Amino acid sequence: MTKSVTIGELARALDARCWGDETLSVTGAAEPSAAGPVGPDGGVIAMAMSSEYARALQPGSMAILAEGMDPAEYDLKAAIFAPRPRLLMAGLTRAFDPGPDIAPGIHPSAVIDPTAQIGAGAAIGPLAVIGPEVRIGDNARIGPHVCIGKATAIGHDAIILAGAKIAQGVTAGDRLIVQPGAVIGGDGFSFVTPEESGIEEIRRTLGPRDRIVQQHWTRIHSLGGVDLGDDVEIGANSSVDRGTIRATRVGSGTKIDSLVQIGHNVVIGEDCLICGMAGIAGSARIGNRVVLAGRVGVNDNIEIGDDVIAGGASKIFTRVPAGRVILGNPAVKMETQMEIQKALRRLPRFAQQLAKLQETVTRLMEKG
Repeated sequence: MTKSVTIGELARALDARCWGDETLSVTGAAEPSAAGPVGPDGGVIAMAMSSEYARALQPGSMAILAEGMDPAEYDLKAAIFAPRPRLLMAGLTRAFDPGPDIAPGIHPSAVIDPTAQIGAGAAIGPLAVIGPEVRIGDNARIGPHVCIGKATAIGHDAIILAGAKIAQGVTAGDRLIVQPGAVIGGDGFSFVTPEESGIEEIRRTLGPRDRIVQQHWTRIHSLGGVDLGDDVEIGANSSVDRGTIRATRVGSGTKIDSLVQIGHNVVIGEDCLICGMAGIAGSARIGNRVVLAGRVGVNDNIEIGDDVIAGGASKIFTRVPAGRVILGNPAVKMETQMEIQKALRRLPRFAQQLAKLQETVTRLMEKG
């Protein structure tokens, strides 16, 4: 059954101002061109929070507008005004999100160790595997083909979607969301050679090679776990490696996008955003409220302070102080990087000017 609320109820739930007929039923949300006139059973509400989008509104429809826009101009039947559009969109999408399609109860094909503790109201999908001594909180929803390893503890109201793998010894707080295919608690990528490796030599010499010898890698085993705070989200096909001795940690409220790699022993603070294809190498420490945009790379064993924002594809090789905005490879202050880019664009003109100067100097020398 389609979820339906009146536009007045929706406005009050979103703490926003309503205009027009507050009794109209809202059954969902759509883009302006897809939201037709409201029918006898209601209709969808259009997201039109700028004049550019509002031009596609159809007469007789419902819309979410920005403050200052005039609903009568678009011949609407009702409207909600958004003082902060994206925040209102968060509330709207939450109101109409049906959640994952996981049937209540435990599917007969799920394999659950008798020592596992499953909280009240939890749902476990087909072919899920729950290992020994696992603890799953109340109202958790575990999708099909999910595997959860020995002695892992997951808090209340978790959503773990199809094919996610959570290894042994992971601890997660409440309201964890894990998207399909994510892996939490795999071994860290940690190896050593009996003698100084080529990598260690290059770090010491910054380039020159004394000699090249045959090397064999010896695995350093991962004995630590992974600790996740409350309200953490892990994107599809991302991985969070377990620590070597101590746990890899992700703070409460941190959101990790798809295809992100978090290395062993990494510590990430609270309320961070780690965007798609970012990679954080082992033992790096990330502060609170840090934003790493897509394809950002973080070197191992460095520290990034609180409230740092790193622009897309930045490569961070050294410590970054709190509050700094950085960009580039290697990453520097954003304003510095912008000046570098301006200078690079001027290089062809400088080269032409230099060539002309060289010609002039040559002619003068020949005449002299």
